[in-house]
Amino acid sequence: MKLDSLNTLLEEELKDVYSAEKQLLKALPKMAKNASSGDLRMALQEHLEVTRGQVQRLEQVFQSLGKPPKAKTCKAMQGLIEEASEMMEEDAEEAVMDAAIIGSAQKVEHYEIAAYGTLRTWASLCGQNEAAELLQETLDEEGEADKKLSGLAESLVNPEAEASGGGMSSGGGKSSSRSSGRSSSRKSGGSKLRR
Repeated sequence: MKLDSLNTLLEEELKDVYSAEKQLLKALPKMAKNASSGDLRMALQEHLEVTRGQVQRLEQVFQSLGKPPKAKTCKAMQGLIEEASEMMEEDAEEAVMDAAIIGSAQKVEHYEIAAYGTLRTWASLCGQNEAAELLQETLDEEGEADKKLSGLAESLVNPEAEASGGGMSSGGGKSSSRSSGRSSSRKSGGSKLRR
């Protein structure tokens, strides 16, 4: 396919994000199952329901453009989910695993925020106002999900993950790798969405 206009690019990228959401529908239950925090599990299950609505909304976007809903494999989401799956196979303390799950979920949210923000802008520039409004609704939902995950990370999960390590010991590489893991989970699991 030749990308000869912004409209064509919009249609192609909609296929990509449609695939991303469908992949996420399969991944979220596994993430929820691996979460030990009831609050985190509930947040992931709630986002699963929201994601179902987002798939339907994308179908409305395709309809507003006069196109049939069609997915084109989103390799970025495939990679993010694969990374999360590999991480969930690791042997980890429950709270540390929860921090890692939040980090993985926020990577997904940030990818989706970037994708939907771009698609909304393109739809608006192409005069596709209905599509732009629908895409903005989803963008708002993704931002809310990210804020909820940040709140869980900062108030509950990351402090528990830090405490589960029993503090830093003076010898051995294990302690230093645990320390750097905490630091990165705090960054990825506690990021604030700025708009």
